[in-house]
Amino acid sequence: MSTRIPGFKGEYLWELDIAEKQLLALAEAFPAERYGWRPEGARSVSEVVVHIAAGNLLLLDLNGAKGADDLYGHREGDFGQRIFPAIAVNERLEKAVTGKAEAIAMLQRSLKTVRECFTRTPDQELERQDHLFGEVTTIRRSYMRLLCHMHEHMGQLIAYTREMGLPVPWPDWKESGKKIIEQGRYS
Repeated sequence: MSTRIPGFKGEYLWELDIAEKQLLALAEAFPAERYGWRPEGARSVSEVVVHIAAGNLLLLDLNGAKGADDLYGHREGDFGQRIFPAIAVNERLEKAVTGKAEAIAMLQRSLKTVRECFTRTPDQELERQDHLFGEVTTIRRSYMRLLCHMHEHMGQLIAYTREMGLPVPWPDWKESGKKIIEQGRYS
């Protein structure tokens, strides 16, 4: 096991590792020809993958992290003045980026940007208060919101795999957990 950064930063990066591996595995698991598939009234596979990627970049942009500027440009004003143009950009991206390779590349870029921005954010900056979706909260919480958003839509993609009859692309923990316990590696 590799050495982890202590405290919240290390714990967050650990959770980000898990989300990143699972999201990328899910995105790869769908055949390219199924990226346009959608349940009635819901986003397609490609739209979900792009929504996750664009949502990551939007949350970074809203908390002032550098890394998403090329997507949204420089915007001034309060939260409401900044968010609605950014949401419009994200909605256009969901409709424009439809291919598997392009959607996965966008997801990979966003995950790399999240990791870089979070890693270089000083601890005291994580405690800074700002506005986020109508509330005053910390930058730390905006990073937590980002991680929760990824997991929310990962669940959506898991449901899509099952609806299509595809296996979830990682081992069943119940089975692998039994082996770990039997081998005495879990205590």
